[in-house]
Amino acid sequence: MLTSPSCTTKHQQSSETALKIPQYKPKFNTVSNQYISNKRQHIYPFYKQILGNDRFNGMFLVAKNGKIIFEKVNGYLDYNNEKKLETNTPIHLASISKSVTALAVMRLVDRKELSLEDDVRKYLPIFPYKGITIRMLLTHRSGVPYYGYFADRIWDHSKKMTNQDVLKLLNKHVFPLNFPSGTHFAYCNTNYALLALVIEKVTEVKFPKAMKMLVFDPLKMNNSFILDKPEKINKISPSYNSRFQTQAVDFLDGIYGDKNMYSTARDLLKMDIATYSHVFLSEKSRKEIYRGYSYEKPGSRNYGLGMRMVEVPDKKPYFFHTGWWHGNTGCYATLRGDTVCIIALSNAYTRSVYQVHRLTEMFEGYPFEYKDEE
Repeated sequence: MLTSPSCTTKHQQSSETALKIPQYKPKFNTVSNQYISNKRQHIYPFYKQILGNDRFNGMFLVAKNGKIIFEKVNGYLDYNNEKKLETNTPIHLASISKSVTALAVMRLVDRKELSLEDDVRKYLPIFPYKGITIRMLLTHRSGVPYYGYFADRIWDHSKKMTNQDVLKLLNKHVFPLNFPSGTHFAYCNTNYALLALVIEKVTEVKFPKAMKMLVFDPLKMNNSFILDKPEKINKISPSYNSRFQTQAVDFLDGIYGDKNMYSTARDLLKMDIATYSHVFLSEKSRKEIYRGYSYEKPGSRNYGLGMRMVEVPDKKPYFFHTGWWHGNTGCYATLRGDTVCIIALSNAYTRSVYQVHRLTEMFEGYPFEYKDEE
């Protein structure tokens, strides 16, 4: 039986090819050349017409059973210096980071180092709200206010905020909850900024190192990291608006957990592959992640643990997460019923990445629903 490597093992560069993660890679069926050829006939027109072909600035791939069947990397990492994007170039994932933060939390749950039902105050004693659980943070059902709104009014914008600053402001001002905790869903970045602090408390290391230990190193995601020094953003991966004007770094760029993960499409595929492995993630945790939690209102949209979803009667559930921060936009979609992964990432603002949902029409039984969102 395969065993997990120690979370304290030092990171070593892999001599293996990009997508080989043998200790966590489940056995998939072979993908036939005919299957690949058939799907490419649908994917290429999407890439050319919807993403924009040569106008697209980013990474795009579609994989089946862990095998890449279509991949394009186009455009610039650094437009002003004409530095091209490559398959191993990390770019900002924006809110797709939440899916990875949630995965790290569930690995700690599997190790029995925390519980989804734990009160947040067990780990963050100065957190001022009673009865909010780890699960509520993961599912955006806590009611905590968005740090960007309250900080905009009371924070010195010349200073970079940190996750600890967010917690201290909540403790000092005890802002009213947006709604009674646990009563319904409302997407809020503060939830995942707090989860990053919980992970730090449990692992006793800073969040960037904890994510290396829990996710990046075990999966050989060698081009992935958490940025904790916002002054380095434009040296690592500038973001641009749709006219390729550099987006300014602001006082919220030092907060992680909800954003600030840098990665590549190929590294995200490694993560997606590992989510099918019982060695990397227990079956119980997978069931917790890939199900809806908010049914107070009728509709097809829902949220799992760090995953958006569309649920339609007599259709397979469709899981994904989008991202949007400054000029960085992206979508990570995982079609669990077909072991298909679709990823589109751009560091130059474009809504076209959100239209990867259209590719679900290639696979039988998925709901198609297009909607712009962060």
